[in-house]
Amino acid sequence: MSTSPMDSLHDLKKYDERRPGFAGEHWLVLGAGAALLLASRRSRSPLRRTMGSALGTALLYRAASGRQGLAKVLRYLPLGKRSWTSV
Repeated sequence: MSTSPMDSLHDLKKYDERRPGFAGEHWLVLGAGAALLLASRRSRSPLRRTMGSALGTALLYRAASGRQGLAKVLRYLPLGKRSWTSV
């Protein structure tokens, strides 16, 4: 029985939320994102450049925001005072 990519992504996200973090995790993710961005710039393939840029940016976002994502940042902004679960 094959699983869909979305099911696999949800399973990966559930695992990531359950596992304990470790010291320096954000620094490693930041380095990996920056390395991926720099490496993707050198590729001749437009697909590799686009995918590398997207994945590198996602890793940089992850390093900056942590596990809670944008929810941590939004609570300090005027728009973040309202509940985003109702949107």
